[in-house]
Amino acid sequence: MMIKPKEHKGWSRDRMAELAAQDIPDGSYVNLGIGIPELVAKYVPEGREFIYHTENGLLGMGPAPEAGNEDPELINAGKKAVTAMPGASYFHHGDSFTMIRGGHIDVCVLGAMQISETGNLANWSTGVPDAIPAVGGAMDLVAGVKTIFVISQHTTKTGVAKLVKDCSYPLTGKNVVTRVYTDLAVIDITHEGFRVRQLAPGVSFEDVCEKTDAPLLPIKKD
Repeated sequence: MMIKPKEHKGWSRDRMAELAAQDIPDGSYVNLGIGIPELVAKYVPEGREFIYHTENGLLGMGPAPEAGNEDPELINAGKKAVTAMPGASYFHHGDSFTMIRGGHIDVCVLGAMQISETGNLANWSTGVPDAIPAVGGAMDLVAGVKTIFVISQHTTKTGVAKLVKDCSYPLTGKNVVTRVYTDLAVIDITHEGFRVRQLAPGVSFEDVCEKTDAPLLPIKKD
């Protein structure tokens, strides 16, 4: 007798990225973090234009190339092969961080280890003695970019909540996250705490509450 595998509730990584792209205003200068956030480059809503920035020195980054068409000298900050859009420009790493620190990037989409109900972000280290730090440009990004979105699985692989009342890991930035996109829901950071904006198909408010280590407010009715 064959046992049907348990169906996973919630959105795929690509759908999470697509939802985030839908919330980016037309004409925005956008930086994408490593991991799931990189997928956002695939989803530019019709009628909108985003100018993607990568901190290793490219403005006008396009999506990943088709297999076999990679250029080893055209990569993003995560060392993944990318393409360049018409009109793209290349520049020094120092100039790239001047753009970030100077407030010239509108939106940044990052991954996370933990997000607190006040918008604190921890995404570079678990703080344990043998942890490999991976801060990259994240601290500069959360300090210099106008709007910070986070895309992340709602829990770790072992089921530990990533959305928490207070972060226990070393912080990347305080009060910086605006909105979180997980496989279960889109959640806003408000003055009142976490508020659900949208639920994934087949996912209930109670499902999300069960996997969130902080109070959760329901979808606000107009």
